[in-house]
Order: sequence, then structure tokens, then C-alpha cells
Amino acid sequence: MPKNFIEELRWRQMLQDIMPGTEELLEKEIVTGYVGFDPTADSLHIGSLVPIMMLKHLQRAGHKPIALVGGATGMVGDPSGKSDERNLLDEETLNKNVEGVSKVLKKFLDFNDSETGAVLVNNYDWMKEFSFIEFIRDVGKHITVNYMSAKDSVKKRIETGISFTEFSYQLLQGYDFLHLYKEMNCKLQMGGSDQWGNITTGTELVRRIGRGEGFAFTCPLVTKADGTKFGKTESGAVWLTADKTSPYAFYQFWLNVSDEDAPRFIRTFTLLEKEEIEAIEKEHAEAPHLRLIQRRLAEEVTKMVHDEEALASAQKTTAILFNKKATVEDLRELSTQDILDGFAGVPQATVSKNDLNDGLGIIDALAAKTGFLSSNGEARRELKGNAISVNKAKVNDSYVIYKDDLINDKFVLLGKGKKNNYLLIVE
Repeated sequence: MPKNFIEELRWRQMLQDIMPGTEELLEKEIVTGYVGFDPTADSLHIGSLVPIMMLKHLQRAGHKPIALVGGATGMVGDPSGKSDERNLLDEETLNKNVEGVSKVLKKFLDFNDSETGAVLVNNYDWMKEFSFIEFIRDVGKHITVNYMSAKDSVKKRIETGISFTEFSYQLLQGYDFLHLYKEMNCKLQMGGSDQWGNITTGTELVRRIGRGEGFAFTCPLVTKADGTKFGKTESGAVWLTADKTSPYAFYQFWLNVSDEDAPRFIRTFTLLEKEEIEAIEKEHAEAPHLRLIQRRLAEEVTKMVHDEEALASAQKTTAILFNKKATVEDLRELSTQDILDGFAGVPQATVSKNDLNDGLGIIDALAAKTGFLSSNGEARRELKGNAISVNKAKVNDSYVIYKDDLINDKFVLLGKGKKNNYLLIVE
């Protein structure tokens, strides 16, 4: 049975502002609804996973989702949530980005010919037909400057300066809603809470030009409990494609979310049912150190964004890298990419293979050749305290590294104590 879409979003804490009549509309008919995605890069990061999940829930509730890629609006730049003017992309970059974003979206929705089959559209396809004069005459005259200036996305930028290009963005997004209303009977627009101003401009155009009624709601922007930006790590944004963020790094991101954030994230970013989530939370409360919510969250999202095979690989890599009882044989099971991904954040140094012809003494490997430790003296002290390992095995100060120690003919993993790892790359 199709679910009650709004109720589903409400218990998942994915509902913020909602236009009157929206819930009633969704209860009485199959509704076509859309979300827009800006092609600012050739992939989408995990912030975009929230509107993607909204479209997934819309389709699961028996409605028809449209994913709109902003080939035209991407040329202008949305001022919402921005403090500065955005650099405009050239057409070649934009086309590459549109293609990349489209590929990502096709992984999440069911595109078929049924009444609820998802549709992918690019607003450049209809905006390219407009001349500037036609647009300001046929669209611009219906919305006042006062109305546009009152929007938060514009108001916050008026003092520091906003170009006419970005000022007019809400008209372009508003026209998308009107076009989809007229051509595809689309009556609903969804987006993040920072999009409310742009979305309501669309409902105004549907009313004033289309002589119809548009509906809308937004979801809260995802923030982290500690105030840091969601979806960012030391190495940058967390992306939805493996070429930009490896499945291992992706899995680790979710595995490492805080206990404060995990209950909200498992509601927002998975399709698990309410009863199952509450059961996981109850188990987690009884043994927080096992991080059961984070583990299930990481499993579900990695599987959805990548696949079962990628999840299995990420779990295997995690188990080996963080298992105190792992052996050199376990490390040899990992691929070169697994090792590079797994140790992306640890200190690394490169030495020549020639250095291993006669063997590389462990003290040189820790200090003089790599700088992993500050001095030979520190290296000796740590070795004396039985704190140093090579490829997970404890060693003493007489240990010499030879080519036989290489993992995948390229790496040696050095360790100090329980938590400090160093990756020696041999080329």
C-alpha cells in the first residue's frame, strides 16, 4: 500500500514549511512533484541526498517524481545561502556537470513508463527558446521588484551587493514550476528550506500566468549537532560517486557520525521503517560503545549509493585496518586502492625501491628517511617500549625492512602504539 507521504516525512523529521492545501492534494490524487538540482559540479554531494530522498519517498507513496537538472539556472547562479557572487561556469563545463548529475539521479529513482515513473528534465531545453525581451515581457512583468527584494535570499545580499543576474534567479526557477505545471501537470515543488523564497515565486507564477494553483513544502537543511558543516571532512566534501569519494571513505563518514546526529541521520538518509529504527535505537542505548545506529546507517547508505559489493569491500577494509589482531596476510588481501583509501588521512612518505635492496633499518624508516618520528632517539625509545609494528607485527630496533615486506609490491604499514599509523610508499 502507498504510504501517506507527508506523514512519512514528518516522523522522519524531513518537513519544515508547507503550503496550505498540500497535504490534502497529496491525499486525493496522484501528484507530480519536482526538485531542482544545480549542476555546480559533475556529481552531487551528500547534501543533495536529502532532496533525492524526498523524491524517493514521493515515488514510494504512489506519486510521480521529476528530477530537474538546472542547465539554464546553473548558468546564472542561485544566491540562496551564498554570501558572495558565484563564478559562472562556461558551457562546456556546465554540459559535463549536467551529464554527471543526471547519471547520479538515475541511480536513485525508478525511471519507467508507468503513471508514477520518474522523469528527468533539463530546464535549458525550454529556457533556450526565450529571448531576453520575451522573458522580461511575458514573465518579469508579473512579479514586482518589491516582492523579489523581500525574499531572504535577496535581502541578505542587498547590503553587500547582488548582481541583476543572481537577483533574477528566482524568476527563472519560478518559470520552471510554471513550465512543468503547464506541460506535465506538475503541481508540487520541494526543496531545502533555503529555497522557500524561490519556490513561492514559482507558485505565484503558476497562479498569475497559469491561472492554476501550485503547492510546495521544504525540508530542514541538515546540520551537525556540533555546529560544523554537514557533509564536509578534512579531505573535502563527501560525494555520491566513487571517483570523488571512495566507497570506503563514504562508509567511514557515516560510521563516524556522532551519537547526537545518528538518530536523525538514520531517519533522513535510509528507507528503514519506523519500528526498525526505534528498535536499533533501543539496542544502541543499552550498549552505546557498539555504535549500532552508526553501523546500520553506514551499511544502508553505502549500499544505496554504491552497491552491495562496494559495501562488502568497505567493511572488509575497515575490519582489517582497525582490527588489532589483523596480520600481514590480512593486509595482503587488500587492493592498492583499498590501502590508499584506508590510509588517506595518515602521514605518508615515499622512498625508492633501491633503498630496500640492502634493507632499510627500522630507525631510518621511522625518522631519518621519513620524518614520521622526530628523531632517531624517539624511534629508539618507542622501539624499546615495544610500541612499533611493521605490517601489524611488533618489531625491535634491529628490524630491517626488505622487499619481501612490501604489500602489493608498494606499501609498508608502520605503527606506533594503538592509534598511530604511517604509510611507507615504495616506488
